[in-house]
Amino acid sequence: MGNGWRALRRRILTPDVSETTLAKRGFHKKSPAAQEMLEKVGRTFLDGYGAAVEARSEAAAMDLLDAIPERFRGFAFEGAGMGWAILDGLPFGGKGRIEKGLTGRGERHHYMIYVGIGWAMARLPRFRWPDAEAYDPLLRWLVLDGYGFHQAYFRTRRYVDEQYQDSRFPWPGGGDTAYANRAIDQGIGRASWFIGGTDPRLVTSMIAAFPESRRPDLYAGVGLAATYAGGADPAELRLLLDRAGEHRPMLAQGAAFAAEARIRAGLLGEHTRVAAEILCGVDAEHAARITQETRDVHPVDGAVPAFEAWRRRIAAEFVSIGGVQL
Repeated sequence: MGNGWRALRRRILTPDVSETTLAKRGFHKKSPAAQEMLEKVGRTFLDGYGAAVEARSEAAAMDLLDAIPERFRGFAFEGAGMGWAILDGLPFGGKGRIEKGLTGRGERHHYMIYVGIGWAMARLPRFRWPDAEAYDPLLRWLVLDGYGFHQAYFRTRRYVDEQYQDSRFPWPGGGDTAYANRAIDQGIGRASWFIGGTDPRLVTSMIAAFPESRRPDLYAGVGLAATYAGGADPAELRLLLDRAGEHRPMLAQGAAFAAEARIRAGLLGEHTRVAAEILCGVDAEHAARITQETRDVHPVDGAVPAFEAWRRRIAAEFVSIGGVQL
C-alpha cells in the first residue's frame, strides 16, 4: 500500500481535531491550564489514531507513538488502539492489527489499547465488532470502558443528561452481558472528569444525579481519570475524595488502575503520584502492586465476572490497610 493511499486513508478516517475542544463539546472550562491539558489529551489521542491508520506497519506506528512526550503518550496508544480496531473492522482491510499492537512494545500499553478498541466499537456497525473471546478475559472489560467514554464524550446529552443504558447490550455476549452496562458506566465516569473540566464539585454533582446503583462504577471511572489524566491540584483531589463519601473505595480502585497503567508503561508522572497518595492513601507504586497482588492468575467468570471480583478485592484492600476511610 503506497504512502499516498495511507495518507488519504488517514484524512478520510481521522475525526477532526475540533471535535476534541471543550468549546465544541460544550464542556466546562475550569481554568486555562485545565482546558489546555484536556484539549492536549484529545489532540494526542488523534495523533495516535492517525499514526495507526497511516503507518506502513504496527512497528512503524510504535516509532511515532514512542516519540510523544511521556505525560500524553498513553493517550496516543489509546488512539492507536482505536485506529487498529477500525482498520480490522473495515471490509477488505485484513485483520490482526490489534493482535500485533498488543505485543512487543505495545504490550506495556495494553490497558490503553484495550480502551481504544471500545472507541472503535462506537464507530463501527455491530456486525463488525471484534470477537470478545479473542481478548484477555479480564482486560476485555476495558473495551467497554472505552465505549462508555466515547458515548458520554460525544453523546453527552443522551448518556449523561438522560442517563441512557442499553438493556440488551450485545458484547461480550454469553453469560457476561448483564455486566456490560457496569463496565460502560466506568467509562462514563471517566468521561465525566473531562465533561466537568476536572472540577470536582461539578463532576461529583453530575454523578449525584445518577441512580445510586450506578455511582460506584462512575466513581471508579472518575478516580482513574483524575489519576491518569490529572488536572486537579491537591486541594481539589481532597475535595473529590471527601465528596465521594461511601464510594471512596471504588474511587481508589480506579486510581489504582491508573497508577498501574502508567507504571507498567514507564510513564509515571508527578500528577499521578499526587493523586494516588490522596485518593488511595498510599504511594502510586503501592497502589499498583495491590492491583497485581489481587489479580487472579487464571480468572474464571462465575456468578460475578472475574473482572468485577478483582475490582472488589482492590477496593477492599484499600479499606483493610487504612488507605481509604469510610
